[in-house]
Amino acid sequence: MGSVGESCPELYGGEVGKAPPPAAAQLDAGAQFVLKSRGSWIHCGYHLTTSIVAPALLSLPFAFASLGWATGVMSLVIGATVSFYAYNLLSLVLEHNAHLGHRHLRFRDLANHILGPKWGKYYVGPIQFMVCYGAVVGCTLLGGQCMKAIYLLSKPDGNMKLYEFIIIFGGLMLILAEIPSFHSLRHINLISLLLCLTYSACATAASIYIGNSSKGPRKDYSLSSNNQTRIFGIFNALAIIATTFGNGIIPEIQATVAAPVTGKMFKGLCICYTVVTATFFSVSISGYWAFGNKAEGLILTNFVSHGKALVSESFILITNAITILQLSAVAVVYLQPTNEALERTFADVKSGQFSARNLVPRLISRSLSVVVATTIAAMLPFFGDINAMIGAFGFLPLDFVLPFVFYNLTFKPSKRGLIFWLNTTIAVVFSVLGAIAAVAAVRQISLDAKTYRLFANV
Repeated sequence: MGSVGESCPELYGGEVGKAPPPAAAQLDAGAQFVLKSRGSWIHCGYHLTTSIVAPALLSLPFAFASLGWATGVMSLVIGATVSFYAYNLLSLVLEHNAHLGHRHLRFRDLANHILGPKWGKYYVGPIQFMVCYGAVVGCTLLGGQCMKAIYLLSKPDGNMKLYEFIIIFGGLMLILAEIPSFHSLRHINLISLLLCLTYSACATAASIYIGNSSKGPRKDYSLSSNNQTRIFGIFNALAIIATTFGNGIIPEIQATVAAPVTGKMFKGLCICYTVVTATFFSVSISGYWAFGNKAEGLILTNFVSHGKALVSESFILITNAITILQLSAVAVVYLQPTNEALERTFADVKSGQFSARNLVPRLISRSLSVVVATTIAAMLPFFGDINAMIGAFGFLPLDFVLPFVFYNLTFKPSKRGLIFWLNTTIAVVFSVLGAIAAVAAVRQISLDAKTYRLFANV
């Protein structure tokens, strides 16, 4: 089980050394060992920031290239507003259930409670796992690509392949994956927060420098003249923006907070969205201003043109290195739902967390999960296309649909009031957007299929 009463001391800030009350005995090993509730609201802010403000934000200028100035900025504002509102509603639902004596530590547990057991087992649980594990694979791939970019700067004629760098990044993940609990990541995620501010500032500064110099491309903000390409490009761009704001693990992050939980998640969200505002808008606006519709899927790629660096090579190297470090933090955050599932399956809750009985299965299972993610990233370097489809099927329903459904079903606002219809409208609009984005993602996969090759050196 993953729902407990407020009386559990280890999860709710009581004395860990004392014998747990009966409620704690109901917890499985995944909840007891991985989702420890000992953090403060500021730790919550660190976790939220790492899960949302990730290197995926470096693709926002590319999204703007399909939307133009007005629609791009408006979409970014709407994405920030709706996601903040959605996460706050979800945290209120979790707080409400905690006050009633049922604190839910996992997304699927909350879905079980509100929608019924089949929804948690066959819908929310699987798509959350797909989204989070997909994020781990995506971070591993991007980490390898950034390493390769550094390598080619220092050795342009080098013959190392992309999959070799992916394996190197996977080696780093093998170490980080063994960090025992989500709460144990608080210091890493503080560093991650500083890193995302740093590489965002670097990307913004480089874009402004190139945009003001004669080195960059001619600024062209026109959209595609092909109607079909333009329409699908718009929906693909909207999906990119929505996915960039995606999280998928709000209940698990709130589970790390010690009781009483009231108001702590809101404070954490305020920290997170302060960083979101500073990074998302600066990178997207400066990148699109500098490169227009030539903005690449990763803005760092634009800093090198035809093998020639448009800014200092050392600057590009440092920016890529910082990005790699933050990618490792993001990957290990999104590995937590997998770690929780592995602990629940293989660990013995009656034995100590660091007993040999639990330590050996933890080391083996977590290492295998990283090896599998690394292998997928190396085999499928076109995983970005697949990740777009995962985002459409996963991040959009988890973060932009279910929070509004959960709130309406839990608090039952009047159907004559604004809140009910606002929530319903947002849920319907993003459900439609998710369906169209899924079609656009499948179309892009079909268009790119002819270039797909296992272990391709892209």
